[in-house]
Amino acid sequence: MKHPYRIREIAARAGLSEATVDRVLHQRGGVRESTAREVHQAIAALDREIPQSPAVPIDVIVPESMAAAVRQALETELPVVVRPRFHPVADAVEVLNRGRSQGVILTAPDTPEIIEAIGRAGVPVVTLGTDLPASKRVAFAGIDQADAGATAAYLVGQWLADRAGDVLVVRGTGADGEDERVAGFRAAMTARKLIEAAAVDQVLAGNSAIRAVYAPAGDTAGVVDAFAEQHRVYDVFVAHGLDAANAALLRAHKLSAVLHHDLRADVRQAGLTILRSQGVLPGPIHTQPAAVQVITPYNASL
Repeated sequence: MKHPYRIREIAARAGLSEATVDRVLHQRGGVRESTAREVHQAIAALDREIPQSPAVPIDVIVPESMAAAVRQALETELPVVVRPRFHPVADAVEVLNRGRSQGVILTAPDTPEIIEAIGRAGVPVVTLGTDLPASKRVAFAGIDQADAGATAAYLVGQWLADRAGDVLVVRGTGADGEDERVAGFRAAMTARKLIEAAAVDQVLAGNSAIRAVYAPAGDTAGVVDAFAEQHRVYDVFVAHGLDAANAALLRAHKLSAVLHHDLRADVRQAGLTILRSQGVLPGPIHTQPAAVQVITPYNASL
């Protein structure tokens, strides 16, 4: 039974536990017929709160590295409410100028061309992950990237305490909020020498004082391997994004902490904001930065 609601929403409406609702929705058995009926009645009640209309077409412009996760999030969180069409970031200006959908979810660099195109779009644009506050976007969904970087700096500083050592900041392409994270990290980490580089092996070969690592994006496993190949150790390594690789590195104590947030919740918020902007749903339209979770080896579960 397809529906756009979270299990907790259905459970709250039905007055049942989330586990019971999950069993009913996935037909796992062990539930009385009357209980299953209550779940379906709760979904029907929630349906009545959303005006019945065809799925809202939206354009989704995100980097290729994010596309699969964003698609899965939309299919999970808003499966019958929106109809997404995905486009590469290189086509952002063209898609925004075309304006053939009822809203746009956008992750793109801060360039004059994109800022101007958002202003001409004629449909609500919600920035995802990377904000463009100077644009006419209606809202932003995601974490405050600079604050996330500052949080990483705080953790690194606390771990190092009064021990000497430089901090390696592993650079990538600068996309997906990386530049903003590094700016926040740099602003908060003023008591240490920062070495920003992409070629980790070369930097390690030329600097014996590196004792801490911050990876705002990119291949954390490659960084761990580079240290191991040169028989080097670090006192703290903070990264971003809890994927399977980082979870494994955490459990192996190769990472000290990972800063993470729920992309699915961000995507859901972006979609709901477009629906509210178009009058499909009631409710305010505003930006509320998502919370950053600090994941350690002891809560690194996916």
